[in-house]
Amino acid sequence: MADKITYASECFNSGLNCAQSVFTSYCDESGLSKEQATKLACAFGAGISHLGEVCGAVSGALMVLGSIYGPSDKNEVHKKALTNSLANEFAKRFKIINGTINCSELLNYDLSNDAQVAAAKQADIFRQKCPKFIKDAVTILEEIIAEQNEKMTG
Repeated sequence: MADKITYASECFNSGLNCAQSVFTSYCDESGLSKEQATKLACAFGAGISHLGEVCGAVSGALMVLGSIYGPSDKNEVHKKALTNSLANEFAKRFKIINGTINCSELLNYDLSNDAQVAAAKQADIFRQKCPKFIKDAVTILEEIIAEQNEKMTG
């Protein structure tokens, strides 16, 4: 787990957004290249392209769950149900730790407002707060994946 957290943190510190940082940490599991994962997750940072909606670290984590457990065929209804269940469990755990999955609420800035985004950047709020959300997302993912692996082998 520490390796994934370190990698995600390094990605964020190198300029990737929170969604990209979480999602690219799981390229081996998802079967995607880092380039593909970085592109796919691009628009999900800052609560979906600075809309302040779902936290990018959460979105990145949900993409991980979908890429690992999601269906590749419409007939794999059980995989869709499993993925939705795991996504809901992820969101529940993230909310327990952080109170919400909403980016603007987590950062206490309205990211849909340009002046608020500028103020958040001026206060360096993304560097102060987002690394914790990235760490929390990876930690919860690791727990859920381990639990699923236990169920499959148990």
